[in-house]
Amino acid sequence: MAYNFDQLIDRRHSDSEKWHYYGDDVLPLWVADMDFMSPEPVIHALRQRVEHGVFGYGMEPPELREVIVDRLRGLYGWQVSAEALIFLPGVVSGFNLACRAVASPGEGVLVQTPVYPPILKAPVNAGLIRDEMELTRQADGRYVVDYDVFEQTITDRTRIFILCNPHNPVGRVFRRDELERMAEICLRHHVVICSDEIHCDLVFQGSRHLPIAALAPEIAKRTITLMAPSKTYNIAGLNCAVAIVENDELRTRLLAVRAGLVGGVNIMGYTAALAAYRDGQPWLEEVLRYLEDNRDFLLRYVGEHLPGISMSKPEGTYLGWLDCRRAGIPGNPHEFFLREARVALNDGADFGQGGEGFVRLNFGCPRSTLVEALDRMKAALRQGAGSGCG
Repeated sequence: MAYNFDQLIDRRHSDSEKWHYYGDDVLPLWVADMDFMSPEPVIHALRQRVEHGVFGYGMEPPELREVIVDRLRGLYGWQVSAEALIFLPGVVSGFNLACRAVASPGEGVLVQTPVYPPILKAPVNAGLIRDEMELTRQADGRYVVDYDVFEQTITDRTRIFILCNPHNPVGRVFRRDELERMAEICLRHHVVICSDEIHCDLVFQGSRHLPIAALAPEIAKRTITLMAPSKTYNIAGLNCAVAIVENDELRTRLLAVRAGLVGGVNIMGYTAALAAYRDGQPWLEEVLRYLEDNRDFLLRYVGEHLPGISMSKPEGTYLGWLDCRRAGIPGNPHEFFLREARVALNDGADFGQGGEGFVRLNFGCPRSTLVEALDRMKAALRQGAGSGCG
């Protein structure tokens, strides 16, 4: 490999939120950024921009829109105009703006739990009602959509559906037929779709990401798609995302609620995004192979060494969703592993209904870090079971 993803990079002595939140003896596998060096073309472009030495008000690079439009056409056969793109400082800003653009206080937002916590908070932030449906967890741990429940959850007040695909935290990459069924129900009920596709480039062999808006023009007309280079190229701290809104009226409404409240992308974010999308593909191909190997190692380790814990194989993202409900863990598993193993994971309860008893584990790290964390968890479970906790 041209890149060494086994390299241990000291983030404790940096400005990393992930590595500073807990104590120095805690291994943090929670916040969804990777512990890998970003692509060299991105670092080079940022270095050149810094060396320019002037950091006044900037504008988007003229070629960035064209690069993204070409990328969407090449990856998905999705032809969008450059005018359909709105650059934002983040995907979270995007779905919060979408709620305000589409719905009025007291109206509803459909969400599928368990799901990324800021999606759960977005309706509340806008004074809206959260219309929740729980994804169905099958016997093998794989999650699917119960379409009857999906449709029954939509009420006369529901105005927008926030889709998370690839799904955080359960790791699903929804198939074409699944997306078509959800889109058909939304269109029939006049519900706008806001699709959080921030993990769209982090998809493993055997699965293929398809933007829901790319299914058909009538779906695109009622969809706000949110993408970003942040997770893909490990540049989340540079705050650059894009909303793809083909409907002129919907785009105008989104711009209107943004005015004066949500600023543009900073000059470093633009610089990094252009370099990543234009020149980062070799790095992405290598990191995907490394992440897939980490995922497979994690699956084997959980099955062989963490009794009572199970997980399904993530089809995308670098996040494992671990079911700890049969492990005999006393109390909350997130708190247990933090206290007894000194490993920080995400508390599944924070992801809403269906998340209780689960933890989310970020395997976007050097293998040695993953091994050490899992070995600590194994020892904690063994000690817990030995003391009558398991």
